[in-house]
Amino acid sequence: MRDFRKFEVWQLSHIITLKVYELSRNFPREELFGLTSQIRRSFASIGYNISEGCGRNSDKEFANFINIALGSASEAEYQFLLARDLDYVEAENYDAIQEEIVLLKKKLVSLWNKLNNN
Repeated sequence: MRDFRKFEVWQLSHIITLKVYELSRNFPREELFGLTSQIRRSFASIGYNISEGCGRNSDKEFANFINIALGSASEAEYQFLLARDLDYVEAENYDAIQEEIVLLKKKLVSLWNKLNNN
Protein backbone atom coordinates (compact mmCIF):
# COMPACT_ATOMS: atom_id res chain seq x y z
CA MET A 1 0.00 0.00 0.00
CA ARG A 2 1.27 3.45 -0.92
CA ASP A 3 1.17 6.51 1.34
CA PHE A 4 -0.54 9.23 -0.69
CA ARG A 5 1.04 11.95 1.48
CA LYS A 6 4.46 11.07 0.06
CA PHE A 7 3.46 11.77 -3.53
CA GLU A 8 4.41 15.20 -4.83
CA VAL A 9 1.28 15.29 -7.01
CA TRP A 10 -0.93 14.81 -3.95
CA GLN A 11 0.99 17.45 -1.96
CA LEU A 12 0.63 19.97 -4.78
CA SER A 13 -3.06 19.18 -5.29
CA HIS A 14 -3.68 19.63 -1.57
CA ILE A 15 -1.93 23.01 -1.50
CA ILE A 16 -3.89 24.21 -4.54
CA THR A 17 -7.16 22.99 -3.03
CA LEU A 18 -6.50 24.90 0.19
CA LYS A 19 -5.78 28.06 -1.81
CA VAL A 20 -8.97 27.65 -3.86
CA TYR A 21 -11.03 27.18 -0.71
CA GLU A 22 -9.57 30.43 0.62
CA LEU A 23 -10.14 32.34 -2.63
CA SER A 24 -13.68 31.04 -3.05
CA ARG A 25 -14.71 32.46 0.33
CA ASN A 26 -15.02 35.78 -1.50
CA PHE A 27 -17.35 34.48 -4.20
CA PRO A 28 -20.86 35.99 -4.21
CA ARG A 29 -23.28 34.47 -1.73
CA GLU A 30 -25.64 33.44 -4.54
CA GLU A 31 -22.87 31.14 -5.84
CA LEU A 32 -22.65 29.17 -2.58
CA PHE A 33 -24.54 26.19 -4.01
CA GLY A 34 -23.34 26.83 -7.56
CA LEU A 35 -19.81 27.64 -8.63
CA THR A 36 -18.39 27.89 -5.09
CA SER A 37 -19.47 24.37 -4.24
CA GLN A 38 -18.56 22.95 -7.64
CA ILE A 39 -15.08 24.46 -7.85
CA ARG A 40 -14.24 23.25 -4.36
CA ARG A 41 -15.44 19.72 -5.15
CA SER A 42 -13.47 19.62 -8.40
CA PHE A 43 -10.20 20.70 -6.81
CA ALA A 44 -10.69 18.37 -3.84
CA SER A 45 -11.50 15.52 -6.22
CA ILE A 46 -7.97 15.62 -7.59
CA GLY A 47 -6.52 14.74 -4.18
CA TYR A 48 -9.34 12.29 -3.44
CA ASN A 49 -8.54 10.29 -6.55
CA ILE A 50 -4.80 10.29 -5.96
CA SER A 51 -5.30 9.05 -2.41
CA GLU A 52 -7.85 6.43 -3.46
CA GLY A 53 -5.50 5.19 -6.17
CA CYS A 54 -2.75 4.80 -3.59
CA GLY A 55 -4.95 2.31 -1.78
CA ARG A 56 -5.24 0.06 -4.82
CA ASN A 57 -3.16 -3.07 -5.27
CA SER A 58 -1.70 -2.61 -8.73
CA ASP A 59 0.00 0.06 -10.79
CA LYS A 60 -2.74 -0.37 -13.40
CA GLU A 61 -5.47 0.48 -10.88
CA PHE A 62 -3.43 3.36 -9.49
CA ALA A 63 -2.89 4.69 -13.03
CA ASN A 64 -6.65 4.65 -13.60
CA PHE A 65 -7.20 6.91 -10.58
CA ILE A 66 -4.38 9.20 -11.71
CA ASN A 67 -6.19 9.49 -15.04
CA ILE A 68 -9.42 10.38 -13.23
CA ALA A 69 -7.50 12.98 -11.17
CA LEU A 70 -6.22 14.46 -14.43
CA GLY A 71 -9.80 14.78 -15.66
CA SER A 72 -10.78 16.48 -12.41
CA ALA A 73 -7.84 18.86 -12.80
CA SER A 74 -9.05 19.86 -16.27
CA GLU A 75 -12.57 20.38 -14.96
CA ALA A 76 -11.27 22.47 -12.06
CA GLU A 77 -9.07 24.46 -14.43
CA TYR A 78 -12.12 25.47 -16.48
CA GLN A 79 -14.16 26.34 -13.40
CA PHE A 80 -11.35 28.55 -12.17
CA LEU A 81 -11.22 30.27 -15.56
CA LEU A 82 -14.97 30.81 -15.35
CA ALA A 83 -14.57 32.32 -11.87
CA ARG A 84 -11.95 34.70 -13.23
CA ASP A 85 -14.11 35.69 -16.20
CA LEU A 86 -17.01 36.38 -13.82
CA ASP A 87 -14.65 38.65 -11.84
CA TYR A 88 -14.80 36.43 -8.76
CA VAL A 89 -10.99 35.98 -8.79
CA GLU A 90 -8.41 38.70 -9.33
CA ALA A 91 -6.08 38.26 -12.30
CA GLU A 92 -2.93 37.86 -10.18
CA ASN A 93 -4.54 35.13 -8.06
CA TYR A 94 -5.80 33.43 -11.19
CA ASP A 95 -2.36 33.52 -12.83
CA ALA A 96 -0.63 32.06 -9.79
CA ILE A 97 -3.11 29.19 -9.38
CA GLN A 98 -3.20 28.57 -13.13
CA GLU A 99 0.56 28.04 -13.17
CA GLU A 100 0.22 25.53 -10.35
CA ILE A 101 -2.61 23.70 -12.14
CA VAL A 102 -0.52 23.36 -15.30
CA LEU A 103 2.41 22.03 -13.25
CA LEU A 104 0.11 19.60 -11.44
CA LYS A 105 -1.33 18.30 -14.71
CA LYS A 106 2.18 17.75 -16.09
CA LYS A 107 3.14 15.83 -12.96
CA LEU A 108 -0.03 13.73 -13.16
CA VAL A 109 0.73 12.82 -16.79
CA SER A 110 4.32 11.97 -15.85
CA LEU A 111 3.15 9.69 -13.01
CA TRP A 112 0.53 8.10 -15.25
CA ASN A 113 3.20 7.37 -17.88
CA LYS A 114 5.53 5.91 -15.25
CA LEU A 115 2.82 3.63 -13.89
CA ASN A 116 1.88 2.41 -17.37
CA ASN A 117 5.48 1.66 -18.35
CA ASN A 118 6.06 -0.77 -15.46
